[in-house]
Amino acid sequence: MSFAADDWRSLYPFCSHHLELDSLRLHYLDEGKGDPLLMVHGNPTWSFYWRNLVLAFRGKYRVVVPDHIGCGLSDKPQRYSYRLQQHITNLVRLIDELDLSNLTLLGHDWGGAIGLGAALQRPERVARIVLFNTGAFRPHFVPFCIRICRTPILGTIGLRGLNLFSRAAITMAVAKRDRMTPAVRSGLLVPYDSWANRVGVHGFVGDIPFTKRHPTWDTLADIENQLPTLADRPIQLIWGMQDWCFDENCLQRFKQIFPEAETHRLDDAGHYVVEDAYDKIVPLVTSFLESTNFVAKGVDE
Repeated sequence: MSFAADDWRSLYPFCSHHLELDSLRLHYLDEGKGDPLLMVHGNPTWSFYWRNLVLAFRGKYRVVVPDHIGCGLSDKPQRYSYRLQQHITNLVRLIDELDLSNLTLLGHDWGGAIGLGAALQRPERVARIVLFNTGAFRPHFVPFCIRICRTPILGTIGLRGLNLFSRAAITMAVAKRDRMTPAVRSGLLVPYDSWANRVGVHGFVGDIPFTKRHPTWDTLADIENQLPTLADRPIQLIWGMQDWCFDENCLQRFKQIFPEAETHRLDDAGHYVVEDAYDKIVPLVTSFLESTNFVAKGVDE
């Protein structure tokens, strides 16, 4: 299947901004004015994944959406520490550089761990948290189809040579395949159009800690141990229940850590929950933001 090069652009009508990070350019969106909403993507997506929420909220909020180094429209260095801790450091630098305060963090997939890791380093800046099908703790299991991507040589060829990880996601990560129009598919895949440009996707997969020997195991353990310190903030959990990766067990773990969290289970949505259910998510997040606005305003006071 082929896509016209510009199919996706009409779905992504935003201005690009860049932050210099030690000679690398981190791309981000910065739309609207007001209290900031910081939307953090996972793998193998990019800021395009959040486009419907950006359009919905930029009229009332300042919506900031970065592309991690190696992803989206950011630089994709071939030699780089594609580790969780590095992505957290980059996000903290963006938060500080843009002086984001009284912010609401929205995180999906790896964006949950990255965003929460940053929130733990800058808790005074974080007012509210919204999480979608993510994890920020040591994995209780890793699906076989993820493990096979780590097979020496064959996994690399599949990920970087054939783009199998990103291509599989546009079918396996959604429940409503009719929403994967040619333009949407094109948008999700366009940054990852060559061996070199898939380095970040490969890096994220390689950073999944299967065992305690992996360096990111301890990073996740530190985040997991500190998560209860964020429990005093308004927190919303929105979960696609057809997700075979960040499944019900992940949702229950977050509910243990954040027992007061407002929880919404979307039975007809998969891992790409914002693709499957943005029409349900926008009113849910709108209500959450409006009902907790007085609490959020108190963070900086």
